Amino acid sequence: MPTVVLDERRVAQWTDIVADGNWWVAEVDGAIAGFVGIGPSRDPLDPTLGELDTIAVDRPYWRQGVGTALMTKALQELKNQYDEAILWTLANYPQGQNFYAKTGWTQSSETRDNGHQVAYRRRFR
Repeated sequence: MPTVVLDERRVAQWTDIVADGNWWVAEVDGAIAGFVGIGPSRDPLDPTLGELDTIAVDRPYWRQGVGTALMTKALQELKNQYDEAILWTLANYPQGQNFYAKTGWTQSSETRDNGHQVAYRRRFR
């Protein structure tokens, strides 16, 4: 993934996004190890379909259960709020795709960005 420039616009954007209350942070020994966020689907735009917006774990904390704990929290909240959820990931990202499959997501036939991104879905009811 490309490096993101942290500027005032991005800080304001993330402040608004995080303020909705559907974001969680994982800490290990006082350090932020990862974060996850959910909300209504943006693609397709559907307020009844949940979306795993972002899940990210800092590399030193990979394979220590941080991602699984974050996903468990996200899935619990998605299940409380939606009947089904979607996530988008890079088409050529086997590590992420394996993680999503392991945590109960199923790849769908949906793609975007000229096939560079693929969708996974998870039905709760």
